[in-house]
Amino acid sequence: MAPAPPLAAKRGFPPVVDANTRVLVLGSLPGEASLAVRQYYGNPRNAFWRLMEGVIGAPLAPLAYEARLATLLEHGVGLWDVIAEAKREGSLDAAIRDPAANDLQALIETLPALRCVAFNGGAAAKLGARLIGERTPTIALPSSSPAHAARSFGEKADVWARLKTFLVS
Repeated sequence: MAPAPPLAAKRGFPPVVDANTRVLVLGSLPGEASLAVRQYYGNPRNAFWRLMEGVIGAPLAPLAYEARLATLLEHGVGLWDVIAEAKREGSLDAAIRDPAANDLQALIETLPALRCVAFNGGAAAKLGARLIGERTPTIALPSSSPAHAARSFGEKADVWARLKTFLVS
């Protein structure tokens, strides 16, 4: 039997932020469906856009992708990932190998209005908290991924709703 071919590195997307970003939501690394369509949370089964609708009080799911991003920015929400690049078979965070981190500190320094960094899931929180230190308040959120169904959508939405307090002017 021939050895399996080496896994190719998977690379995330650039940050979606502006000077008015008050909450930065960090995932771990985009999954296969997101990478295929080149969109944050591109898997239609991922609850991210519906969870954020509850946070910002505006529709996102029915919008085209670019309009979703613009709406998040209008409400003070930015996106990025903790991991810039890693090897991974499939989409599960547990399968991530050889991760290379994004420079979260450098990005945070460019965000004068930032009030909170929110980690979308345990893998993002575990690695991300070490990278940003204690200068910026953080919150660990239950993963929006369809692979994490231990909590109901309502239970996740209740925790995600805590982001509202950081978005109030």
